[in-house]
Amino acid sequence: MKYIFIIFSICLSFLTGCTSKEPPPPEKQAVSKVLIIGLIPEQNIFKQMERYKPVATYIQKKTGYKIDLVVLPRYGNIIDNFSSKNMDGAFFGSFTYTLAHAKLGVEVLARPENLEGISSYHGLIFVRKDSGIRNAKDMKGKRFAFVDKATTAGYLLPLEYFHENNISNYKTYFRETYFTGTHEDTIYDVLDGKADIGAAKNTIYRKLEDADPRIRKDLLILKKSPEVPENSLALKKDIEESVRNKLKEVLLNMQNDPEGIDILKQFGAKRFIETTNKDFEPVVRYCEHIHLNLATYDYLN
Repeated sequence: MKYIFIIFSICLSFLTGCTSKEPPPPEKQAVSKVLIIGLIPEQNIFKQMERYKPVATYIQKKTGYKIDLVVLPRYGNIIDNFSSKNMDGAFFGSFTYTLAHAKLGVEVLARPENLEGISSYHGLIFVRKDSGIRNAKDMKGKRFAFVDKATTAGYLLPLEYFHENNISNYKTYFRETYFTGTHEDTIYDVLDGKADIGAAKNTIYRKLEDADPRIRKDLLILKKSPEVPENSLALKKDIEESVRNKLKEVLLNMQNDPEGIDILKQFGAKRFIETTNKDFEPVVRYCEHIHLNLATYDYLN
């Protein structure tokens, strides 16, 4: 009986083991890295977040790195907040990148190419057609709306224009100068008569022009700047090389993935292209021509 009991126990254990459920699959590993990425305020905060959020979600899905987007209230903030908010990178404008590279050592990865295959933009100086302003001489005593001291189109272009036209001190040449904070606000301030002259980037100007026929009807472009790189993703200098390479690989291959193609279309881009410091040489030459020292430049409005 003793041996029968032992054999029965062994068989029962064997049967129990065979019928027991498989252990549950291990939970997906939590995201081990969070990347804080800044956005410059070329449009209002809601439009910026709406545009960039799908790209951030796609990067997170492909890399496993959680992307936290932060839209900053001012262009100049993106330099200060790199340290104070422990940011890992940002989609910089051409001048903010040139400043951040000089002051912080950030390194660029990639920038978008729009649906027409263009990966650059230029600045515009514009007035109302009924203002009677057609040149720098006509601008004397008028109101000039800039975007921000850390923008190419919204500040460097006007400084170059003033330099070309022997305007040594624009603050005394104009009746009033001020910063709106966004390209969109500058365009509408001129359109609505709050300012007589404005400067902004052409991509925002054309986008608003397509949506609001008054811009094409009532505004006149007086000056166009050379081409500079579109907003580019750059990371801080001490970011891990593996993280840098993975993000770059995902961005540069979005156009090869059906899901990536859909997100690119929402973003208004055909693809992302590799970008280097050499692409920002036009901005550096701008600064040199107007004697602007990047290392000491006070970019706060």
